[in-house]
Order: sequence, then structure tokens, then C-alpha cells
Amino acid sequence: MVRRSSDCQTRVVNTRGTVNELLRRIASGNQAHIAELYAEQISWKLNWPAGDYANVTPWIRQRSTRAGVEEHFRLIADHHIARLSSAEVISVLVDGDDAVVLGELHNTAEPTGRSYDAAFALHVTVENGLITRHHIYEDSLSVFRAFAG
Repeated sequence: MVRRSSDCQTRVVNTRGTVNELLRRIASGNQAHIAELYAEQISWKLNWPAGDYANVTPWIRQRSTRAGVEEHFRLIADHHIARLSSAEVISVLVDGDDAVVLGELHNTAEPTGRSYDAAFALHVTVENGLITRHHIYEDSLSVFRAFAG
């Protein structure tokens, strides 16, 4: 039997609570409220191939600040049809300060009207109650195809 220290157990509880709150805030759609959960400086990674996608998917770019997080979620909202968008969380895995959210996005691109489904894995790190890492791995080809004319 593996025993965890009480410090590790506390970190797991805090991480899980922050991730659950993040998911709740994303569902609410208030970008400023979402960004409040992030540290001022963050490690940000999107798994898209190298290239400039700003003309098709403007939210796909490097970020490193809380303000950038807010802009990211605002641009996603601006480019999708809200009533035709949803996300399904399949699992949340937590180990200390790290969590991985596995799920699937079901969205419709506002500019083209095309819908897409994209599996995703979101890796976050929580330190002192704030998210310091946001690395997302998603089916970027499905997203790009829905937005490309």
C-alpha cells in the first residue's frame, strides 16, 4: 500500500478544487472570472503544429500572462456559436500540484457554421491556489478544418 503524506494529500485536494472551479468558470463563460484562477505569469502550451494560424483561429498563439488567458477565452467565445457548443469532461486525474482533464469538445465555428468534435487533454499545475501551467493537447486538425474556408 502506498501512503501519501498529509502535505501531498492537501495539495491533491487543493489542486482538484481549483480544477473543478476552473471547469465551472469555463462553463459559465465569464472570461475575466476564468482568468482570475491563473497566476500573473504562466507556462502556456498549445499542441498545434508550428505555423501562423491567427487568420483562421486567432486564439491559437503563445501566451504567458493572466491577461493573455482572458483574451484566449474571449477569442474562443467570439469565434464559436455558444448555443451549439459544449464540452464533456470524461475524467480528472490529480497528482499533487498537477492535474489532467480528459474530455471532448463539441463546437460550431461561427465564421463557417461547420461543427467539429475534438478530444482534448488539459494539463494544469496549481501552485498557491493559482494555475501556473496550462498545456492543452487537442485534435487541432478537426478545429482547423471547421474554421478553414
